Amino acid sequence: MIALIRYTFATVLHTQRYVAPLLLFIGLLGVLTVNGSGPLPPAYASSGGALFVCSTWLTVALMSLDEPTQRAIVVVASGGRSLKVLIAAIGTALLSCLVLMVFGLLFPLWMGRYTVTMDDLLLGVEAQLTCAFVGIAIGVLCSRLVFRRQGYAVVSAVALMMGALFTKGMPPVNRLFTLMSTTPHASKLLAPTGGMLAMAAVILVAFTAVTQFVAARRE
Repeated sequence: MIALIRYTFATVLHTQRYVAPLLLFIGLLGVLTVNGSGPLPPAYASSGGALFVCSTWLTVALMSLDEPTQRAIVVVASGGRSLKVLIAAIGTALLSCLVLMVFGLLFPLWMGRYTVTMDDLLLGVEAQLTCAFVGIAIGVLCSRLVFRRQGYAVVSAVALMMGALFTKGMPPVNRLFTLMSTTPHASKLLAPTGGMLAMAAVILVAFTAVTQFVAARRE
């Protein structure tokens, strides 16, 4: 598994497919959080939204690194376990999002004027992990393993992102943002945000299972 993750990291660095989602993340984070002040939860909701979009795009890029022939070679080299290759790609996306998450936590503090507590930081971690899990889940489901044509994959990914972001009251993403934008006290948000995080983890597992099922039938 470590070797597969290293292979995926090396491939994405060589192809530079991380550049566009990374620039998008930095741009959104700068626009949404620069020169902010007051309570931190709304700022962390904005950084979570930026990570949500970035993680979806980054995961789609990671899942599309190899052509079908090359993927078959990688699967054979890994012992014939396509699920192992899929989990390695998801692990690479998660590790990448953890690096971005640190930046997303610190950037608002650097560029704004906020009162920071430990509860605020814990809330930021929960919120960004929730957004990363859902973004990766959408990216996995809308990858080449499920959609052979890239246009269909892009349209599906955008539709799912828009639904998660803007469908009023839909957990975990829209509901999370609503709570964080209307409740300034982080201590009151830790429990419901933890619930949203658990739901996001379940969504990631479910979308991974669906993707593996479709990919296994095609292979």
